[in-house]
Amino acid sequence: MATHLMIDPTQVCEDALRTDKAYNIEKQILPSEVRIIDRLLARRVELVDAYAEIYEKLHARPHGIATMLGIITNVAAFWNPAKVADAREARGRLQEVNRKIAELALDLAGLIEDRSEISNRSGFASDTYYHIVDVIDAASSDNGFYRFHLRDELKPLSARYDLKYWPSLADIMRVIGQDAEDADTKATDTLTKAATTGSRGSRADFFKALFQLIRENADSHPGHIPRGFKLSDDCLASLANCALALGPDDLVDGAYVKRLRQRARERKKSG
Repeated sequence: MATHLMIDPTQVCEDALRTDKAYNIEKQILPSEVRIIDRLLARRVELVDAYAEIYEKLHARPHGIATMLGIITNVAAFWNPAKVADAREARGRLQEVNRKIAELALDLAGLIEDRSEISNRSGFASDTYYHIVDVIDAASSDNGFYRFHLRDELKPLSARYDLKYWPSLADIMRVIGQDAEDADTKATDTLTKAATTGSRGSRADFFKALFQLIRENADSHPGHIPRGFKLSDDCLASLANCALALGPDDLVDGAYVKRLRQRARERKKSG
């Protein structure tokens, strides 16, 4: 017991951070997480209580402290307000690109049909592609897998089956356009989904991603964090302030985190 009381939780936590930093530098990976670690080390005075809580709740679990601190550095590096704003912008851009594809594909389908009609009626032709297999063959000219494995099987089919068996280029364009118009833009991973919930970005996005990553590291998944693990509101606020490099005028407090958790519970009940 005496030995346990002599342990400095701040030192234990900072040793875990330094170990993680040294590994990243040695492997030349995750420079953004290294920067977050440096922030935490530089603001150690603000984190004494947070480190004490982390140590108290996780010191008995192998890798528990390192895992929790790794969660903080990861979320701060990749789901900070600027990164989440980029993700939201990308979502909007993807929706806009799909809208334009739908419009342009419909226009292109009409132009392809116009070209075919002119060629059939005017006595002039422009020697352009009209068969989907010819388009595939041309588009795959630099694809060795196609040339050596598929081409000799596909090309004869265009001669064996005439045009009535194949989709027209115009129909293909329409399908591409309809696919884009019907597209439902969704997050491809749980952290993106958690951080971008809602129409407008805010500092709360960081905490949403943080809560999600803690859940994903719980024993039930499994991980080194116990199932149902929860840090106090004040602890999370201190970690966020330092990891996100928030200044005196921008600090969040425990009351802010408490409100976020309450809203999350309300959404879960109503959802």
